[in-house]
Amino acid sequence: MTSTQKDQHGARSQRSQEADKPHRRKGEKTYSCDLCGKSFTEAGSLKRHQLIHSGVKPYSCDLCGKSFTEAGSLKKHQLIHSGVKPYSCDLCGKSFTEGGNLKKHQLIHSGVKPYSCDECGKDFTRTGHLKSHQLIHSGVKPYSCDLCGKSFTEAGSLKKHQLIHSGVKPYSCELCGKSFTEGGNLKKHQLIHSGVKPYSCELCGKSFTEGGNLKKHHIIHSGFKAHSCELCGKAFAQNSSLQRHLVTHSGIKVYSCDFCGKSFSDKHYRNIHLRIRTGIDVSCCDQCGKLFTTGAQLQQHMFSHTEERPYKCDLCEKTFKAPNQLKKHQQIHTRK
Repeated sequence: MTSTQKDQHGARSQRSQEADKPHRRKGEKTYSCDLCGKSFTEAGSLKRHQLIHSGVKPYSCDLCGKSFTEAGSLKKHQLIHSGVKPYSCDLCGKSFTEGGNLKKHQLIHSGVKPYSCDECGKDFTRTGHLKSHQLIHSGVKPYSCDLCGKSFTEAGSLKKHQLIHSGVKPYSCELCGKSFTEGGNLKKHQLIHSGVKPYSCELCGKSFTEGGNLKKHHIIHSGFKAHSCELCGKAFAQNSSLQRHLVTHSGIKVYSCDFCGKSFSDKHYRNIHLRIRTGIDVSCCDQCGKLFTTGAQLQQHMFSHTEERPYKCDLCEKTFKAPNQLKKHQQIHTRK
């Protein structure tokens, strides 16, 4: 057999082998991960995915040290540090580092929620949000805190929780000095100072700063009381109300009236008592229980609960917790 004939025979043999392989339709996901079952259209995509399970993250960010399995993921992450957000939403002005994130965000404005939970009927704009939600119904909480044992359905929730144990609260309120572990919690807190309560109950007119608090309030009108006291059988619409009630069985009365000495198991009842006795509305510190006759006095008091000293004297560099302390100090420099 000549070399030309051999080449022709080899080519026919290769075509025969290709013909013997099962035909793969375009877009078909024939490559599956043995560990999690996720499927891919290409072998290369499967290989990249398998790096996640290996735990190997060879690409690290020079600025914050965060590591990634792929170089592309690192590049996307580095945009966060650059501060550049070239993709803006025409409807609300929110900006994003990636075009894909803008597209996902725009689904919120469309109102389209094509992914529904079979268990409770809740709808979602993204399939990822539906999957995360379904973990709640499964009861599976694979991510546990090493320090307190609390478990979570998502790794992100565990990371947020761990900030509590670190004691780090980098987000501080400029008005009262209260600090928070997350920026989102600071934003929610700032609504209290603004006085804006955009969420109103259609049944009774009560307003709230957050949508979540309105949802909790709606349970009261539904008449559904899922939380029962094991000691007396009394039922409550909210778990927080049950917890307050349980204190009454303990016999502990930690909230006292400064005028007559009468004690109460709940600060709410103590405050009602004070209003009746003094005829003055009162504000209560949620950290130590101290009472004040005005909201301004309470705000001033809140500075005592933070270690932050954001107010600095331009003349001597001395720092203070509250603006009034700084003003009082500056009088020393102005005296002749």
